[in-house]
Amino acid sequence: MFRQLKNVESAFRHLKLFTFMVVFSAAAVSCYAIYASFQQVQGLQGKVYVISNGKLLEATATDRKSNIQVELKDHVRMFHHYFFTLDPDENANAMYIAKALYLADNTAKQQYDNLKESGFYANVVAGNVTQRIQEDSITVNVNRTPHYFRYYGKQDITRPTSKVVRRIVTEGYLREVSQSDNNPHGFLVERWQTLDNSDISITKR
Repeated sequence: MFRQLKNVESAFRHLKLFTFMVVFSAAAVSCYAIYASFQQVQGLQGKVYVISNGKLLEATATDRKSNIQVELKDHVRMFHHYFFTLDPDENANAMYIAKALYLADNTAKQQYDNLKESGFYANVVAGNVTQRIQEDSITVNVNRTPHYFRYYGKQDITRPTSKVVRRIVTEGYLREVSQSDNNPHGFLVERWQTLDNSDISITKR
């Protein structure tokens, strides 16, 4: 009789241990499933799929601070591209200048007004001049605001009888503003000035 009671007690103990292991395993599997699902949802929230030219592309969202240097440089690059790209077409030049002025403060507008009053843009159209700018390098200070920048590049000025290459060095500061269609990076060029715009070479065509 005592042996039977011991067998029942031992079986009960084994049953309790087995039940505990099953419950613990189920809880561990549930916790892992919840964690894995949460991680997957977090990963999907940072991804966007974009269709470009009939192709599905994956874009990943990142914190702006991790890309601020890239955004600052691209803002400076696009401002100079719009400001210094000229063709013998008054409407095209006006469109580019308008885009550039959305990216900068009144210092850029003052330089534009000075060039316009001197007849520079009229001479570009009348003389069939084409001007392009090539970036050499851009330095920016991301550690202090507003962010100081310096732009190094070359201007290729093509006239009917000659081609001129000029060095262009400018500097200024970048202040953060609201993003918009006209200012996608959300920065504004301030205190912009040209430091060097000297000729490098002149060749006949």
